[in-house]
Amino acid sequence: MEVRAKQLEWERIQLEQEVEQLRLQQVQLMGVLQPLAVLQPLAIAVLVALVLVLWWMGCKRSLRRGGYEGENSGANEEEVRNGDANGEGDVGNEEEDDANREEDNNDDGNVQEDGNVQEDGNVAANGEENMDNEVANEAANAEDNDDALAVYGGDNDFDDNVGRILMERIQWPVQDLQRGCDWTKNLMDNYALYFGHVLSNSFYPGLQRAIGVGSAFEGWSPREQDVVYQVFIPMTPPRGHSFHLELDSAEQRHVRNFRVRVQLECTCREEQQAENMLCFLHHPEEELRSNQDPSLLHTLCTDSYLDVQKTARWFYQLVRAIWPALPQSHNWHLKLLPSRRSCQFQVSNGRESFRIEMLFGVRRGDSDIFVSSQPREAHTQSTAWPETYAVAEMKFFKHIAKRAPRDSLHLKCLQFFTRLLLGFSFSTYSMKTIVMHLLNVVPLSQWRRRDFLQRLLDISDGLRMCVRAKRLDHFIVGNQRLPRVIRLPPDVQRAQPYNLFHHLAEEPAAYSQAINEYRVLRKWFKRILRGEQ
Repeated sequence: MEVRAKQLEWERIQLEQEVEQLRLQQVQLMGVLQPLAVLQPLAIAVLVALVLVLWWMGCKRSLRRGGYEGENSGANEEEVRNGDANGEGDVGNEEEDDANREEDNNDDGNVQEDGNVQEDGNVAANGEENMDNEVANEAANAEDNDDALAVYGGDNDFDDNVGRILMERIQWPVQDLQRGCDWTKNLMDNYALYFGHVLSNSFYPGLQRAIGVGSAFEGWSPREQDVVYQVFIPMTPPRGHSFHLELDSAEQRHVRNFRVRVQLECTCREEQQAENMLCFLHHPEEELRSNQDPSLLHTLCTDSYLDVQKTARWFYQLVRAIWPALPQSHNWHLKLLPSRRSCQFQVSNGRESFRIEMLFGVRRGDSDIFVSSQPREAHTQSTAWPETYAVAEMKFFKHIAKRAPRDSLHLKCLQFFTRLLLGFSFSTYSMKTIVMHLLNVVPLSQWRRRDFLQRLLDISDGLRMCVRAKRLDHFIVGNQRLPRVIRLPPDVQRAQPYNLFHHLAEEPAAYSQAINEYRVLRKWFKRILRGEQ
């Protein structure tokens, strides 16, 4: 009823405008007829007829409104849809105004739409000035948007209809991520049973239960046709060995790499419990070579440090050897994929196909932070194990999912922008970080369909501000507002958050490109909101 009342108020305003236009026409007509005294009676008759017609139209509208309100206690569904269409039209008009203002700012030729960096050295300064102009234009348009919301309602029903329209305009992936996650978990559980049986009396690392990480297990995916189900397998030292993590201080300040030093431990006191095991420290080497398998130092290590590439090859051998014993092997085909620092394979049955990547690493104490086989740089040494926050981030999304409303669209927002970023230099991880920061400050009740447009705008503005500031703080490192369910080592919790956009501050060309690409991305974003693509 409130939406209907506001729609009727809008119609009344339009009617008053029509009356004003007729009055102006009457004045003009009188000016023309004044020299023609003979035609004055006819002119008066025409004006009277126009007034009578206008009065009759007003009465007819009033009768229709009265009949509508008498028959229905609530708003008619068809008229509400018409009101939504009008609201959508105004939103589109406002966005066209924004686009026109933005195109005016682009006429100076300093920004190229294809994102190529100009080489005259002034692109960064000009691009930043253009972005400032765009911010000013958007701030000026905010008042117009408020006026439009005041006319059309600006309430939850209107916002919900806007969100519904935007949801229908966006092409969402149809792949069932939950089914893929469940299937992968079941496969990893079966593998874990055989891992424990095969490795129980060996001197290879112990393998704990796999943890689902990455976008698919967090509930979103930027690519529909190329979803990778990542699992992380924590490793523990075998009997007679211990792991010691050493921070590699020689690495760049923006990347924390560790090395896993493998140390032999005395097992003489444990001989009664494990009679078949000889102590690697106190038994002669000849006796060890003749009666016992080699230690981990002689199989998967390089210079006393656990080697990622050797460990990856060992994982491939395990996966291939155990696969025939699994129940999935009866109906699915296994295809191993090349990788130097993980174990990747594809399983298919003719109808479905899943690509799975097994990452591995060592836990830092009792925290949710690990050192991982997954690299963060193109060239990473085989004995380097980068610090990974994948498990902590997965737990954050699980924490949000438990507390968010069932109709929350925070994952839709993330998925929309990560798909939009494809082809740009902005990384998926950067956009994920921006969304995680927003989830940590915006109440979870404000991520529903009625808030969909505003949250999309918040994410876009967040990317713009980070580009202009040349800074995007890491979400996990140094964050004092994480949920208690996420456990961090003291040094990670107290550390200064490192800047994911440090390259923008250090490389002017990268900053110029980021400015250009954001402006192109913003145009695409507005076109999608208007339903143009």
